[in-house]
Amino acid sequence: MFALLLDIVYVFILVLAFPWLAFKAVRTGKYRAGLAEKFFGTVPARDSDRPCVWFHAVSVGEVLLLKRVVAELARRRPDVEIVISTTTNTGMEVARKNYGEQADGTRSVPATLIYFPLDFSWAVSRAIARVRPDVVALAELELWPNFIAAARRSGARVAVINGRMSPRSHRGYRRLRFFTRRLLAKIDAFAVQTDEYATRFVEIGAPPDRVHVTGSVKYDAVETDRQNSATARLREQFVLRHDELVWVAGSTADPEERIVLDVFAKLRGSHPSLRLILVPRQRDQFDAVARLIESRGFQILRRSRMAVAEGEELQIANCKLQIANPVVLVDTLGELSAVWGLADIAFVGGSFAPRGGQNMIEPAGYGAAVVFGPGVWNFQDTVDHLLACGGAVQVATAEELGRVVGELAADAGRRQQLGDAARAFVLSQHGATAKTIELLDGLMPALPAQSSEAA
Repeated sequence: MFALLLDIVYVFILVLAFPWLAFKAVRTGKYRAGLAEKFFGTVPARDSDRPCVWFHAVSVGEVLLLKRVVAELARRRPDVEIVISTTTNTGMEVARKNYGEQADGTRSVPATLIYFPLDFSWAVSRAIARVRPDVVALAELELWPNFIAAARRSGARVAVINGRMSPRSHRGYRRLRFFTRRLLAKIDAFAVQTDEYATRFVEIGAPPDRVHVTGSVKYDAVETDRQNSATARLREQFVLRHDELVWVAGSTADPEERIVLDVFAKLRGSHPSLRLILVPRQRDQFDAVARLIESRGFQILRRSRMAVAEGEELQIANCKLQIANPVVLVDTLGELSAVWGLADIAFVGGSFAPRGGQNMIEPAGYGAAVVFGPGVWNFQDTVDHLLACGGAVQVATAEELGRVVGELAADAGRRQQLGDAARAFVLSQHGATAKTIELLDGLMPALPAQSSEAA
């Protein structure tokens, strides 16, 4: 009966949102991929009887953070099949680049990729029946009542991994505690990032004995070597000289591109070696940001228009390399992690836009001088630690951002001090992946004797 009521609510919401969804689908192509999987649960049917773990990652960030967990699980449990679902087109695009069979025939991390079904009772029931998971692992905080209920009815165990809960989400769930308590009682384990998050989960109804503080998997997945092959390749392709000072503004959203370009324009005169790399978060903003850069009179180097022929010189379309200091626009997906390795100064976006900030762990791991704005509530624990150890600078206004970036551009010692502290903090947080795998392993069927002997 409860599932039917939820279905009615979902249909009502869908009808109200349909004109906007249809407009976005026609204009941008969003929401069109995987419609059958999303609405009817017709995901690929699994045809083996091996144990199965279904990981759900909403979009790009969650897809990438799961990579280390999935790889380690595959190493420890070669008998287990892995299914990874995502909700967004961009999430699926990045998943295809990182999991399963690659273009060269290799299998980097073996996994079946599917779109996550919408939380209609018929869609989730069919998807669960076709995948037949033994364990469902929901990344960070994905609490879909019909899906969780269908998973439990099928006999699957359910876990939240790398769990976190912002103050805003906590307040909302607390108002519905009579409902969330029943929902969370169906979840077998919560692997959360911090003690504070653990307290929040318990306060909204999670059984205390099922809540475990494992740390954040994001720290384990962070690259700390600036000489890694992906970053080195980007340095060459962006034609960055070693005597240039690189400012990366990543995961930006309107109006942050305007703010950053204003600051860059003011600093170019006093810091002629300063280069700017802009990485907007949303694909549908790439062209608008490109037009904005050009409207400010800057030469632009677009990542999407680059091509490198093996063994030949770098070819760049629509860009004259003889023009000094073009602004680099990274209008591709899944490359920000490597781009952060180029940064001497890193501005983390989503912190002036009303988004609650974006992940600042990656630039911190590379030892960049990390700067972010006031709105970082989604990463408050990380922010508090970075500020406490002297590994980042938080600014309140666009004017203050300009002043701080200018000071950092002029003071190599200060940049080094911030970067060393940030990198040391990231390295001190390693270990969450192993704890998460141990928790998931406890929910799975025992390893068969023959697989143990083969291993």
